[in-house]
Amino acid sequence: MLRVAVVGSGPSGCYTAQSLVQLDHEVRVDVLDRLPCPYGLVRYGVAPDHERIKSLQGALCTVLEDERVRFLGGVTVGPGGLATARLRELYHAVVYCVGAAADRRLGVPGEDLPGSWSATEFVAWYSAHPDAVDGGFLRGARAAVVIGVGNVAVDVARMLVRGAAELSGTDMPQAALDALAAGRVADVHVVGRRGPSQARFTTKELRELGALPDTSVLVDPAELELDPAFRDPSGLPGPLRRNVEVLRAWAGHPPRGAARRIHPRFFLRPVELTADGAGRVGAVRFERTAPDGRGGVTDTGRYEEIEAQLVLRSVGYRGVALEGLPFDAASGTVPHRAGRVLRAGTVVPGEYVAGWIKRGPTGVIGSNRPCAKETVRSLLADARALAEREVPADPLGMLRAEGVDPVEWAGWRAIERAEAELGASLGRRVAKLPDWESLLAAARTATG
Repeated sequence: MLRVAVVGSGPSGCYTAQSLVQLDHEVRVDVLDRLPCPYGLVRYGVAPDHERIKSLQGALCTVLEDERVRFLGGVTVGPGGLATARLRELYHAVVYCVGAAADRRLGVPGEDLPGSWSATEFVAWYSAHPDAVDGGFLRGARAAVVIGVGNVAVDVARMLVRGAAELSGTDMPQAALDALAAGRVADVHVVGRRGPSQARFTTKELRELGALPDTSVLVDPAELELDPAFRDPSGLPGPLRRNVEVLRAWAGHPPRGAARRIHPRFFLRPVELTADGAGRVGAVRFERTAPDGRGGVTDTGRYEEIEAQLVLRSVGYRGVALEGLPFDAASGTVPHRAGRVLRAGTVVPGEYVAGWIKRGPTGVIGSNRPCAKETVRSLLADARALAEREVPADPLGMLRAEGVDPVEWAGWRAIERAEAELGASLGRRVAKLPDWESLLAAARTATG
């Protein structure tokens, strides 16, 4: 019997476990996660008002409930936890599906002023990630600048202008719901350094901005005209062409009176965040860019400031090195060949990667499925040799003997029940538990 550890219970980890048990009926899989809750970014990254995408939890749940799969939450792999070398001793094979946990930085003066945050920090707060901080994101904010034109940027812009009535039916933690309901942000600028034909949001996400209650989307036709592909988008790939068509429709209509306004902006490169009199961020200084004819942009030497008391930086994710594994700092990934980890260019039998730590932070949730399948095919091709090495009959007993106390599936189900009970007490369907203490206390009720 082949015993495999999968590190990470997000989509890539769950799809890896699913492929393993589908392709080899003798394999047994332990899915380890640092958090006591499964599902990764489906739980802690998908916007709470995107119920259809969040419903993917049901499919991932089916994987983790398979009798050949075991969820072990609250298990740290790396510094302060289980060493990768020890994990390798306990299992025939280990697949790392640890995602891309760090944010890319702008690298401009003032980036760390109070009031300037990564979009990931904001998302973690309204998604109740137990590591999140309540930084008073909305305190005193009348205008916000979101730097980036991908789906995360559109998500945070939408959340800034949504009202309590629209969000109370979600699983958002109560403190975040209350803060957003009381927020006074009236203008949200979503800014990209390139043109509308290169923006990376999906058309469905973009259109949602135009359907928000009491909110206008204001597009400057002059900015759109700077993009050569805007005038004739017929040669663009379908998703980009549809984005241009949506923006063109907004630019062609006069704005309706509304309490809140979203401003998609293009061809602006951030060069500095400037402080107000209290030392907090007060504005973002941009340089106007222009197409260079090769798909990039060039600087123009012309500048513009946009007032903002809140800046959310959404310029991408980066993988983080995991102690004991090789790491390519340039790409933020673990070197691999078809999912097999490479050490100094040589395949290491028994160590594998899948998901963003394998290919970089690209694609959508579904992109993790073929990525996981490729890795699993490599692993199972190695299975005969891997199974020759002796490992413990049940690694969980060894883990407990070494002081590791995992949250098993019954503990996660207890957390789900506690969140439903909390929601009911607040007159809502469900409300997430927002911190480590409450999550672990709920998990303990499964055995207490």
